[in-house]
Amino acid sequence: MTASGTAVAVGTGERPVGIDELLERVRAGYRRVEAREAHRAAREGEALLVDIRYAALRERDGLIPGALVVERNELEWRLDPQGSHRLPEATGHDLRVVVFCNEGYASSLAAASLHQLGLHRATDLVGGFQAWRAEGLPVEPTATA
Repeated sequence: MTASGTAVAVGTGERPVGIDELLERVRAGYRRVEAREAHRAAREGEALLVDIRYAALRERDGLIPGALVVERNELEWRLDPQGSHRLPEATGHDLRVVVFCNEGYASSLAAASLHQLGLHRATDLVGGFQAWRAEGLPVEPTATA
């Protein structure tokens, strides 16, 4: 099941969905944010920005200052407020998390997964890191760049 209750398993009598339909359905479950809104919310301490891009993209394009880097395959374990492997930033289910990937696709699925863990204010950045950079918002090079 997806965050919106849509079946995605084959063999259960439910119609399988493609990725475009899945994205549409999960995105309907929360309000996504644009880059400038995410920047303001993070700057004012109202949201935690979480970078789920893989290392090669971070090294190539840089980092958003203040964003927490959590690889996608660790996201749920690190942000679950009840989890034994949570990060100190995972302070509770009311935490406003803005997840971003490179272009805003994987982050939509990640935000939906965080909703399933009870992080009801989780969302993602429309257009991902590339939209942030296109808006001229702060980006810093990685130490290896």
